[in-house]
Amino acid sequence: MYPIKFKPILKQHIWGGDALLEMKRGQRIRVDKNKVYGESWDVSGIDGNISVISNGFFKGNNLQEAIEVYMGEIVGESVFERFGLSFPLLLKTLHCKDKTSVQVHPDDDLAAERHDSCGKTEMWYVVSAEPGATLYIGFKDPKITREQYIDAVAQGTVADIIEPVTVKAGDAFLIPSGTVHSISGGVTLIEIQQPVDLTYRIFDWNRVDEKGNSRELHTAYAVDAIDFTSNVAACKREYKARKNEAVEIVKCDYFTCNILSVEGGVERNLSSLDSFVLYYCTEGCAEISTDEGGETIRKGEVVLIPADANEIAISGTATLLEYYID
Repeated sequence: MYPIKFKPILKQHIWGGDALLEMKRGQRIRVDKNKVYGESWDVSGIDGNISVISNGFFKGNNLQEAIEVYMGEIVGESVFERFGLSFPLLLKTLHCKDKTSVQVHPDDDLAAERHDSCGKTEMWYVVSAEPGATLYIGFKDPKITREQYIDAVAQGTVADIIEPVTVKAGDAFLIPSGTVHSISGGVTLIEIQQPVDLTYRIFDWNRVDEKGNSRELHTAYAVDAIDFTSNVAACKREYKARKNEAVEIVKCDYFTCNILSVEGGVERNLSSLDSFVLYYCTEGCAEISTDEGGETIRKGEVVLIPADANEIAISGTATLLEYYID
């Protein structure tokens, strides 16, 4: 099978800006330039937001329809056995002109109990950051208690207890479920996560929408979801990219992420994987080819390599993130 591309699904958010429109400009999506977009769902199998294929034989079909017909050939036999027709990851691009809410996601057990759902562990890769831009991950005090946190929520001082970290392009973080977090304005990042849209909003920086309304908070739900020990040091991932070599950034129960710096050309043998592979281009441009065809991938674009493609060739000059289920 050939490299598959998708139509991005743009999402409005109060904290968004116009950078996503520029990043996705060449991907032929319909947008309202008067609206503010914070997220692009680049590959999604979530009900109501299933990605539509934009190229080749499958063009016009959605991802679930392709999996229904080709099953393990698309996602991998073991992946299909575990997840069936549900695509097991959600890949997003986020641009924040303003801060996102301070929030937390439940783990698998709590999400199953409350929502009949999986939990949400995610990973962030920073594409760009304005000088001084920050992420907020965990708490400043590593010994904070549940009671101290509840007091901060009641007093409206949550912003004072969360830990800021200044970031730059290329920084990467694994954000396990239970980790309190937020993203400041001036950050564009790529997020890979478990396939669920499930967030407990704790604090929203006292802002209101154009009608003067505050967004809903989920403070009672959140307190039982929080891992008070999770912090920046535990979440930050250190790595050193190497020319034409896949370097691991994150390996967890839900996905693996490598970075691949292509200069000229490289061949990837994927025969040991029983999984699809997603490639996200963060810089430059490359041609990705299988035995069945090739596709050009530019900054802000994604391709899915079906599981039955054992070898691929990549040529050009580009930085790619490589995701799969291990």
